[in-house]
Amino acid sequence: MQITRQADYAVRAVYYLTTLGPGKRAATSKIAEKQHIPASFLAKIVSQLSVAGLLHTSRGARGGVSLARDPQEISLLDIVEAIDGPILLNECVGDEGVCTFDETCPMRPIWCEAQKNLIDRLSTTHFATFSPKEEAPEE
Repeated sequence: MQITRQADYAVRAVYYLTTLGPGKRAATSKIAEKQHIPASFLAKIVSQLSVAGLLHTSRGARGGVSLARDPQEISLLDIVEAIDGPILLNECVGDEGVCTFDETCPMRPIWCEAQKNLIDRLSTTHFATFSPKEEAPEE
């Protein structure tokens, strides 16, 4: 399993905003430059994260993008699911009736446990726990 490039870029963008500090905004062009994200791709990502209630956007000379929640309230799972949708390691995890083996399948419990562990880890990893390797430059 691999998250999409779009989800990875979304995580990087939110991380960058976290490094700016509370209430700070950044231009999408600055985020794109600092996080090596194609600007046109970032615009779509920002839109999706805004619709999900994770980012605020504002236009104009003093506009930009900022976090809509405290970094302690934004998990990796929030970002990945806002971009890629719910995590599903195997279709049988979401719908028992899909597999012809149904309840007799010896693999289903393993897929279910692996998915639960991944979701638990991503949902308990919040952006406030990341310590920036380098401080973001002042805007």
